[in-house]
Amino acid sequence: QVQLVESGGGLVQPGGSLRLSCVASRSIVSMNVMGWYRQAPGRERELVAKTTYGITNYADSVKGRFTISRDNNKNTMYLQMNSLKPEDTAVYYCNGRVPHDRTPYYEDYWGQGTQVTVSS
Repeated sequence: QVQLVESGGGLVQPGGSLRLSCVASRSIVSMNVMGWYRQAPGRERELVAKTTYGITNYADSVKGRFTISRDNNKNTMYLQMNSLKPEDTAVYYCNGRVPHDRTPYYEDYWGQGTQVTVSS
């Protein structure tokens, strides 16, 4: 078992920046995939960014503005968000996926979420 805790959310003006952190209660080495999701009111949860074995992927809406990274030594994953837009307003969730030997061959861990509000 592992707990994930997000932090770094808050209120920021359009064009501003925030850095989200996701700290795990133990080693994240076993999490071969980690990512950030977000959910805005009235919308489905969507993948923002993910990283696996050094490869990163981003939603089209955040490409060029957001950067995902992880530091295994600190058991922490980050999301650097620049040039924020009002449509980025959402609750952001940290996710880590751990492979298993039995069906469905993985287990997901989630943080509690952190609110990001972009408004003037």
